[in-house]
Order: sequence, then C-alpha cells, then structure tokens
Amino acid sequence: MNVKNPEMFNSTNDTSAGYYSEKANEDSNQYTVPTIFSLSPDFNFKNEQNPDGKKGFDKQKSIESVLSTDTVIETSPKKEKWYSVSIQIFIPFMIAGIGTIGAGIVLGKVEEYEVFNQVGALYILVPSLLGLKGNLDMCLASRLSTQANLGNMKKKKEVLKMIIGNIGLVQVQAIVASCIVSLFAISASAIINGNFEWSHVYLLVACSILTATLSCFTLDFLLISVIFLSHRIKLNPDNLATPFAASIGDVVSLLVLSSWARLLYNIHDSHQWVMFTIVGVYIMVILPAWVLIVRKNEYTKAVLYQGWTPVLCALFISGGGGLVLDLAVDRFPGYVTFQPIINGIGGNLVSVHASRTSTMLHKTSIKGVIPPHTKQWVAPWTALLKGVFPAKTARLLLAMSIPGQIVFVLTADVISNDGALMARLPFIASYLTVSTVQLLILLYSAHLMVHTLWKFKIDPDNFAIPYLTAMGDLLGSTLLLLAFIFLESINQEYRPTA
Repeated sequence: MNVKNPEMFNSTNDTSAGYYSEKANEDSNQYTVPTIFSLSPDFNFKNEQNPDGKKGFDKQKSIESVLSTDTVIETSPKKEKWYSVSIQIFIPFMIAGIGTIGAGIVLGKVEEYEVFNQVGALYILVPSLLGLKGNLDMCLASRLSTQANLGNMKKKKEVLKMIIGNIGLVQVQAIVASCIVSLFAISASAIINGNFEWSHVYLLVACSILTATLSCFTLDFLLISVIFLSHRIKLNPDNLATPFAASIGDVVSLLVLSSWARLLYNIHDSHQWVMFTIVGVYIMVILPAWVLIVRKNEYTKAVLYQGWTPVLCALFISGGGGLVLDLAVDRFPGYVTFQPIINGIGGNLVSVHASRTSTMLHKTSIKGVIPPHTKQWVAPWTALLKGVFPAKTARLLLAMSIPGQIVFVLTADVISNDGALMARLPFIASYLTVSTVQLLILLYSAHLMVHTLWKFKIDPDNFAIPYLTAMGDLLGSTLLLLAFIFLESINQEYRPTA
C-alpha cells in the first residue's frame, strides 16, 4: 500500500482497519470501496484545507470520512427510481426529437438553394459541422453536470469562473476545429467531384467559423441555465442537459449555416474582402483573446492542452458521414429528411449514457480504478440489459428509442410531404432496424470506452462524447443509406411527394 502518512491509520477504529485489510476480488478490475482508496496511487493523504476549513480528500471527502465505515455507503451509487429517470430523460428526448425533425426539414429545404447546388462541399460540411457543435456542447454539458453532481457549484465566484472558462474553451475549439473541418470538406469535394475553386474556400471557411462560434455561444448559455435549474430543483443534470444540447442545436446550426452561406455566396465575387475580414478577425483577434482567458482558468486550462485529440478525430469520423450524405443526396430523394433524425437521436441517447456513466465513476471511485458495481470488459447483453450498474440506463434508453423513432419518422414524413403520409411499412421497419442496430453499437461502445478511459486515468467527460457522437453520425448515415439501397432492391423505395 502506497500511503504517504501511514500513521493516520492508527487513529482509525478496528472496523476501519478491517475494511482496509480487504483484498481485491479475483477480477482485477473490481475492488471493494476501501481497497479503491488504499490501492490507488492517486490516493493522497495531504492535509488540504477545503474552503469551509475542513481537511479534504480529493476536494470532496474528509480523511475521516474516507477511513470510516460510512465510506462504503457514501461512495455507493444512489439508485434512482426507474420512472424518475425515465421521465427526466423522456421529456428532453422528445424535445430533442422535434429539433432533429426540424433539422431534417431545413436540410431538405436548403438543398434547393443555389449555394448548395453550386458548392457541393457544403453537403460534406453539414454533418461534420453539426457533429462538431454537438461534441463541444455535449462535452460542456457533461463536464458541468459532473461538477453539479459532485457538489462543486455552491460558491458564486467559482461558478462564474467555471462558466467563463468552459464557454471560452468551447469558442477556442470551435474556431480551430471549424477551420479544419471546412478545409477537409473542400478537399474531399475536390477529390470526389473533380472541381476546385479558391473563392469557395474562403466562403466555406467563413461560413464554418460563423456557424460554429455563434451557435455554440448561444446554446451554451441555454445549457448552463438548464444545468443550474435542474440541479436547484434536485433533478439529475445528466438526464436533461445533453438532450437539450441536441434539441435545437442542429436546427439552429443549419439555419445559421444556410443563412450565412446564401448571404456570402451572393457577394463572394464582388466583395470577397468581407470573407477575408471575417476569417482574419476570428483568427488574429478573437482566438488569441479566448486562449488567454482559458489559459488562466483552473477549470479548463488542462483541457485546452489535452482535449484536442478527440475533437479533431471526431471531425474526420463525422466527415465520413458527410461523404455518405454527398453520395446519397442525389440518388435517394427523402434521404436528407431522415439523416439528421437518425444521427441526432443516436448521438443524443449515447451522450446521456456516457454522461451518466462518467458521473457514476466520478462519484464512486477515483481515476484508474473500476468500482465494484461495474466492470470494464463485459459482454454486450451484460452492458445493455442486466449485470452491471449502467445497464439500467441502457435498458431505458433502448426501450425509449423505438416508440420515439416511430413518432419522429412519421412526423417528419408528414411535415415534409405537406400533410401526406408517404412512409410505408417496409420503410418504417427498415428504418427502425438500422436505428436500433446503430444505438446498440453506440451504447455498448460507450460502456467500453468510458470504462477504458477511466482505467487509464483519462476523464471521460472530455474524451468519450466526441468519439461516440461522431461514430453515431457515421453509423447512422451509412446504415440509413444501406436501408434505402435495400428498399430499392425490393422495389419498396421511399417516394416523397416533392
């Protein structure tokens, strides 16, 4: 046992000593709660002073509480009532579904714009940009939800510092990542379509930066409000924040993107300096200012240096979904209506699962050690149905997704076809099949990824969601295309009225 002040154990009672003499189970990933603290190299018996003047452990527990018999009770996950969790997730889930329906309808309308017909790279840009916005907002929601559940949102000064740091971090990541994703879209479009225009480069970079920064800045304040309100009324922010992040985010981002794209396209020949100015001001002025703010913030400084890998990798994974969209948009009418729905709902639900699992690990263990109520490597049925603590959430999400998807698909079909129901049984069955397969893969991947990151002492709040939502975009786009191809092969194509 690696303990800096072993004499502290002498002051504990026999019961506590008995607890600390327990050994790990045969499964090396599972430990009793006392063993978690005794075996972990991160366990530090420094006599730190909390703001309230008490000695602290890991900024949450006093040394006395860690060494007491109550530790097992304090660090066990609280079992929320299934109906309470269901209601908390279901309401924002339905609101998020309305947002994805709106995004699909908007995407179906904007494909008629001249700029979308002339600048093919926009179709590649859309999934990547929506995925980027979702990644950044959901990571912010997950980080702040964890802080709320850990009880770190009590002092106004610290809360304000936390908010400013997280908003600044999202803006920095949005500016840098949007530039990269726009260049990726331009390059991929040039390779696929065989044409390249410099004027389109400036247009796409300017549109991408404006869309990412403005939509994230607006939605971040909404997210923060939801987290604080839910925490104040004793609801779990993990159940509410990430669905709200996806609820109107996609449709707002599409509206912002299409509006700026139309405006800048109309002046891109005569007033090209406008796009140079937009890009220059963001890169030379706004980006350095936000970097200075984030570097001085203790809550986000580490993420500024270490949080780029998942965001950038997720961009290219989502870019694969953009390539699929570019291939499918002309071949299958109606594809653009349902693609944002399958991607948005899948990413929404898996983000809830990842956020809840991450918070559970933060509350019941310390980085590097898997607590006794869950396991790192398990079979899919164990992770998704019964066998570990997070399986309860996975079951609820799976049960919720099927009726929700039916409502969303039929609603989007009726709205996009001016009140006519064009979706037939083969299409609905195919869509439900691919959406369920997508969600099963995502939820199981979330279990493995979050636990593996925790085992390697990496905070899942900053790393898991970008990968998972990007996987959701790529899987959703690809599986939906396969469903359309299958329907075509059996002469049951989806035929919209337009």
